[in-house]
Amino acid sequence: MSDIISAAVAALTEKLGGEAFDGSAKFAIEGEGAIIIDADGVRAGDDETDVTMTADADTFQSILDGELNPTAAFMSGKLAIDGDMGAAMKLGGVLA
Repeated sequence: MSDIISAAVAALTEKLGGEAFDGSAKFAIEGEGAIIIDADGVRAGDDETDVTMTADADTFQSILDGELNPTAAFMSGKLAIDGDMGAAMKLGGVLA
């Protein structure tokens, strides 16, 4: 597992604050791997999910750091979303 994926799992776990995510989502970080967020928490993996969000490492880091709003990233084409937009919006609320 890459350092970026390991750091992202830790950061997302902290942002969720131990609360379960209703649904399942995957962050695919180009060239690094993927992170799954579901009722079991946050982990590295590439399972099937309700929604997949794809971005490069810099964009993903900016979203995690709170420097880039997930909706703005999507609207500007920096974040691609495939699947359940409702799940993506719920997760965006957690990250904001």
